[in-house]
Amino acid sequence: MSTLSLRLPDSVHEQIKILAKKDGISINQFAASAIAEKMAAYLTEEYLKKRAEKGNEAAFLSVMAKVPTIEPAPEDKLPE
Repeated sequence: MSTLSLRLPDSVHEQIKILAKKDGISINQFAASAIAEKMAAYLTEEYLKKRAEKGNEAAFLSVMAKVPTIEPAPEDKLPE
């Protein structure tokens, strides 16, 4: 495990203390979770960009052309 020294504005620190207490976790757990969530967002974006580069628009359109045109189920319809 590593130690990280972090400088935060007092207002941010106070909000973190409140939120961590509300969740019943330590400030360290709160910070680690927040950092992990941000990392996951960045890594997912990178993964999707790499996948998109491998995409083939013609193949996609060919597959989509095979999808039948039918009305969606009532629970799948968007509200008007």
